[in-house]
Amino acid sequence: MSSDISGYIKNKIHYLNVRIYYEDTDFSGVVYHANYLKFSERGRSDFLRLVGINHSELITQEDASFFVVLNMYSEFLQSSKIDDILNVKSSFTSLSGARLNMRQDILKDNQVIFKTTTEFAFLKKNGKPRKVPDDIIKKIEPYIF
Repeated sequence: MSSDISGYIKNKIHYLNVRIYYEDTDFSGVVYHANYLKFSERGRSDFLRLVGINHSELITQEDASFFVVLNMYSEFLQSSKIDDILNVKSSFTSLSGARLNMRQDILKDNQVIFKTTTEFAFLKKNGKPRKVPDDIIKKIEPYIF
């Protein structure tokens, strides 16, 4: 997959541009609040993809595992509207045992309009926690702040 569509990594931070389309807005013409979570997910998934971790491969391996959101804290600071270009900035903040933590900011015109911190658990297919495997740790560790 092209790094253009997946954004890019600079100084341990992943950047992804998102254009706001009509489908992203609510009846008032501003971005529907839940869509900021979708934009954040795109940033997280593309960051992982660029460091060599693909969700589709994790779940289809013999020892299938996956990341799930354990908790999330978000702040909605300003709104955005159709045709705005947003920049999703994502960074890993810690990785320990079965948990991964991230911070994400969404900016419009270089101003933070949404921010979130998310804690993920790494689970086996049966839903039980699993220590993040060493090969995944090696791919994420260089990007932890």
